[in-house]
Amino acid sequence: QVQLVESGGGLVQFGGSLRLSCTASGSIFSIKSMGWYRQAPGKERELVAVIPSGDYTHYSDSVKGRFTISRDNAKNTVYLQMNSLTPEDTAVYYCNAEISTYSSGTYYSRYWGQGTQVTVSS
Repeated sequence: QVQLVESGGGLVQFGGSLRLSCTASGSIFSIKSMGWYRQAPGKERELVAVIPSGDYTHYSDSVKGRFTISRDNAKNTVYLQMNSLTPEDTAVYYCNAEISTYSSGTYYSRYWGQGTQVTVSS
């Protein structure tokens, strides 16, 4: 089994910064893309940033220039550095990854973290 565990969420003041981390563990054979989504109350889950490879990153327009996604393949970890936070960034943030296991071989499935709350005060 594969598990994604997040950390780094919490309370922050307007204009502050947080760094989210998500580490995948278990019977991992390979990881393709890793990314971050968020879901605010009353809204659908939306893509924040994705890093399918070391040569490419994609950000939503609302966070571009403020957030930075990165990954450490040796640690099976994806990070999201969030700067200049505003109350509009308040949401539950979820990490996800496309992962194949030793049992699945080349078959990849999407796994999700449990979600971590980010609250930005006004």
